[in-house]
Amino acid sequence: MNYLCRNIFYFCLLLIFFSLLLFKAFHSVKEEILQNGIASEIIRFHVIANSNSAEDQALKLIVKEALTDTLRPRLEHAETINEARSILKNSLDEMVSISEKIINENGFNYTAAATIEQGYFPLKVYGDLSLPPGEYEAVRVELGSAAGQNWWCIMFPPLCFVDATYSVVPDSSKDQLKYLLTDEEYDAVFSKDEPQIKVKLKIVSWLKDVLEQ
Repeated sequence: MNYLCRNIFYFCLLLIFFSLLLFKAFHSVKEEILQNGIASEIIRFHVIANSNSAEDQALKLIVKEALTDTLRPRLEHAETINEARSILKNSLDEMVSISEKIINENGFNYTAAATIEQGYFPLKVYGDLSLPPGEYEAVRVELGSAAGQNWWCIMFPPLCFVDATYSVVPDSSKDQLKYLLTDEEYDAVFSKDEPQIKVKLKIVSWLKDVLEQ
């Protein structure tokens, strides 16, 4: 009987193990589908500083202010990501000119570059909005060596804010995102709780108790 119980115990352990693997795989696929759906409707905007020195970081913020002020009115009436992408592509040279003008005016001698590209980004929380990790299309403005921390926002829909610490996405912008995303994607972006998977294997403890009897 003890031998039979032991076999049942190991069989249940294997069953639980494979169930957890299947659950994890399903969860990963679901998260990837959600992220892909969100990314398909969003263009991120990143301004990467020359370095992490106080001067370079301050200059980065001056550049991002000028660029967002220039681009925001152009994107206000863009209704699709394709329209926004076209506007941004046509503005790349101007982004470089604006950035380098500010760089020179502030006494620096490095250059700037602006591109639109796909890239992997980790989980990012911005005010009450969070983007899951994954591949996103992004406008990248690189200042000098681009070795410093970056400032980022969402360029389409136009959700660029001033202060990443205290900013809250306005209701009008949330409505725009709600229109572009599915309900599940929208809930994932504005979820207040980080997704966590907690599995308590109570059956293992129970089986151990059975074997010890």
